[in-house]
Amino acid sequence: MTAPNAPATGAGRWSELFSGPQLATVLILAGGVALYAMNLYFTAALMPSIVDEIGGDRYYAWVATGFLMAAVIASMLVSRILGSWGAATAYLTAFLVFAAGAAINALSPTMELLIAGRVVQGFGGGLLAGLGYAVIRTALPERLWARAAGLVSAMWGVGTLIGPASGGVFAELGAWRWAYVLLLVVAVVLALLTRRALPRGAGAAPDRTPLPVVSLVLLTLAAAAFSLSSTVSPGVPTALALGVGVLLLAAFLVIEAKGPRSVLPKLTYRRGGSLKWVYLTVAALCAGVMTENFIPLFGQQLGGLSPLIAGLLGAALSIGWVAAQVVSVGLAAPGARRAVRVAPVLLTGGLLTYGLLQADAASGPRVILWALALFVAGTGIGLAFPHLSVAAMRSTEEAAEGAKAAAALNTTQLITYAVCAAIAGTLIRIGEGSMVDSARWMAIGIAVLTALGAVTAVLATRDRA
Repeated sequence: MTAPNAPATGAGRWSELFSGPQLATVLILAGGVALYAMNLYFTAALMPSIVDEIGGDRYYAWVATGFLMAAVIASMLVSRILGSWGAATAYLTAFLVFAAGAAINALSPTMELLIAGRVVQGFGGGLLAGLGYAVIRTALPERLWARAAGLVSAMWGVGTLIGPASGGVFAELGAWRWAYVLLLVVAVVLALLTRRALPRGAGAAPDRTPLPVVSLVLLTLAAAAFSLSSTVSPGVPTALALGVGVLLLAAFLVIEAKGPRSVLPKLTYRRGGSLKWVYLTVAALCAGVMTENFIPLFGQQLGGLSPLIAGLLGAALSIGWVAAQVVSVGLAAPGARRAVRVAPVLLTGGLLTYGLLQADAASGPRVILWALALFVAGTGIGLAFPHLSVAAMRSTEEAAEGAKAAAALNTTQLITYAVCAAIAGTLIRIGEGSMVDSARWMAIGIAVLTALGAVTAVLATRDRA
């Protein structure tokens, strides 16, 4: 659901964007982002059915972690691929890689192979998410940039709403493999449109900036260590894996701050700056989002819900996010500051309430309370997000650096999703033997992480001389 801010105005008309030569281009840009966004929630609704058929429940969290870590790495390559290959070839590559991952998923006889497919799919999806914004400038006339950016941004909301519902339908029909076949077909159709609709040849000069390889390796190993903690025996092995993950994350931050190259802007690590607090607040809020990967499982196991309804329950948090964001974007500076500061409190309170309400054979009214608690949690995210993007841009007076700071919000989200998906899987494993305990451990444990955002939000929004 990440969506960078789009320009507020534009001379072009919506009818012009959806007519003539622009139509195919818009379908590619919006369709690529929609595929990525929908896939985040699509698979969450399918996972209980997948585990029932091929097993591998201990690797549940790896399905999300593998996808997201591959997307993080791909996001670092977008400008390089686009500059070297041009829009058409870059998009064609992204769609075909995504389709290959979907094909592997559809044919997977084991969870291990499914995870491999998700890694491939995540790499293609990460390229699609980044290209959706990067190609607007070269593929469309300037008068349509604002409209196109708004449409691409809206695809995150579409993915939030359609992903759980469509995944739930396929799970309901016992046809989870066909869900990935559908993704494959859509990706191939969009790939066929690409060569005709997008400009060929290289675009701007390729980005020659060296990749922060050491940082990316440390980050990937940290995510792997956290994921490993959900598969080893409880007790000392789990604690050891978690400890290694924490140490690798610490090493990542040290290398980021002191090394010549970094994943996040160097401004992040400037003493006295606000940007690091902005990113940590984003991370705290995004930690709550990762509960959505497991809520359909709890809905089916504890609430007796059908796969479709369980998938929609998983979307309750995102629905709250979208609804609150619509209201929050119009807040002036004082209200925006209050919104950012209250956001982690709402998110934490919603998750704690959801966790404490868990019970076996939950009644209809209790399930409704789950949905309401998740909706409240989501409103906390939506209240803050528009203003955190602005805070990132205002963290420096240099326009170019401010743009980089805002763009890195997406990287921060992806990193948090990958790490917290793994941590959530470990929390669930701690409650092994009792689904109620697993649900409580996951919700309350993640709430502890989101509660830290109450402190970072104050630091991110305080006045500076």
